[in-house]
Amino acid sequence: MALVFGAASLHFVKLLFIGDIVGEPGRKAVSAAIPALRASHGVQFVVANGENSAGGSGITPKIAEEFYAAGVDVITTGDHLWDQKEVTSLLEEEPRFLRPANYPNGVSGYGSGVYEVRGLPPIGVLNLQGRTFMPALENPFLVARKEVARLRERTHIIFVDIHAEATSEKIALGRMLDGLVSGVVGTHTHVQTADEQVFPGGTAYLSDAGFTGGYASILGREIQPIIQRFLTNAPQRFTVARGDVRLHGAVIDIDESTGQARSIERIAERFPNL
Repeated sequence: MALVFGAASLHFVKLLFIGDIVGEPGRKAVSAAIPALRASHGVQFVVANGENSAGGSGITPKIAEEFYAAGVDVITTGDHLWDQKEVTSLLEEEPRFLRPANYPNGVSGYGSGVYEVRGLPPIGVLNLQGRTFMPALENPFLVARKEVARLRERTHIIFVDIHAEATSEKIALGRMLDGLVSGVVGTHTHVQTADEQVFPGGTAYLSDAGFTGGYASILGREIQPIIQRFLTNAPQRFTVARGDVRLHGAVIDIDESTGQARSIERIAERFPNL
């Protein structure tokens, strides 16, 4: 059931966020799901985390184009950003492709953007990466304050993907940004959490959107090699899993006039024939 905040509005934006897309099964699920979710949920704008979409690690320009053709408006990433060397052309040439904004100055690419599509009001998207149990980047809290202030000069509809390991870090960021952005949703752990809520200031929050790919797996990879790694600590090939394909994410209903979220609903779609 969707969690609802505030009074109804005649003017709203339905934003779909798709959790970490893992390999070919995840890519197929995205192509299959977006038209149906647009119809069933009235989705108007789609953001997807694509950092695991190339064989389970990284992303390529060809795959990004596949997502755009399927109806994804903005692609976010995280700590696997650099795993495919072809990503450099996306970083240099594609403003709809985001890397975490808290990389140091001078790193190629965009950490945020404001997008106008299909007659919608301007929508801001910000990509951040946490630091707890993650590669060391700039402080995402300080960067978030600066970037959100800059984005709010152009729009009050802002979505944030916080790619982080620690739940406390994600919640703290969401609480700090309450009332300043429309939604904060976490990625990276590949496990969909059940804490969807709308904070008092009107910011929708979910600790982790989950992942999109083979659910009969360990985080989207085949089960036995990972168990063997834990048993022996010897290197294993972590093949992308293909069984029980699912798409995980969330739909946020945003009041166009205020930028506040009216509701957030977790999405878990199954694709048994992919």
